[in-house]
Amino acid sequence: MINKLKMASAALLCLLSVNVVRAQKLEMKWKTDTLLRVPESVLYDQSKKVLYVANIDGAPDGKDGAGFISKVGLNGKIENLKWVTGLDAPKGLGVFGANLYVADISRVVVIAIATGKITSKIEIEGAKFLNDITIDKKGTVYVSDTGTGKIHVLKNNKAELYFESGEFKGINGLLALSNELYIVDFGTGTNYKLSADKKLVKFATTSEGADGVVPVGDGSFLVSNWNGEVYHVSAKGESTKLLDTKDQKISAADIEFDAKSKTLYIPTFFSNTVTAYTLK
Repeated sequence: MINKLKMASAALLCLLSVNVVRAQKLEMKWKTDTLLRVPESVLYDQSKKVLYVANIDGAPDGKDGAGFISKVGLNGKIENLKWVTGLDAPKGLGVFGANLYVADISRVVVIAIATGKITSKIEIEGAKFLNDITIDKKGTVYVSDTGTGKIHVLKNNKAELYFESGEFKGINGLLALSNELYIVDFGTGTNYKLSADKKLVKFATTSEGADGVVPVGDGSFLVSNWNGEVYHVSAKGESTKLLDTKDQKISAADIEFDAKSKTLYIPTFFSNTVTAYTLK
């Protein structure tokens, strides 16, 4: 009887292990056509049921006015390719209230969503390569500068230094969650947590080239790698690779995730598409 119980327990553990593995899987839903131009970031606007896509359309650090923002439907159809134009090399995106915030090399551009008009350009003194944006529930805007290793914060449309560290070798993705900032470092693949009292701790490691970080909704995260990888990072900091398109030379830049539909959106940079996956 005891042996039978042991066998049943072992079988149950095996089944649970299989289920865990199956739960961490990405299945492609769709991809846009290739009209996009170096898409670096994608953001889901839940209230409008639309995706905003930042297109660099040139050099990632080029102040050439060629960058633009697209609108893409949740079915993968490009609704408005050049919804907002006149940007330089737009990257990270954030929405709060009626505004869309865009990291644009050395400034944060504010766009009125209702009209698609640029209403403000907030220059950040000394900024070299503004990259990702995250906004907390109070509307505080944080923006990372890969070029300087700094995080800036916007208050009343004015920029202030929020945090900097010599540990960063290429700070990139940001995520404001509760009272913490989650940070991924492009140069090392290290994932950090930054507390409200500015204590920086290592949380996990994915891989060099780490780009975007998004919450899954169960305490875990998805972290992209510009070279073409996506990792699942558990609440305990354990990382598992879910996607690898490096051999196909398809990048995975600043990602977005909709927890309700379990859909991951990946901007593919030089491949000029956004690809949607279901997290299984």
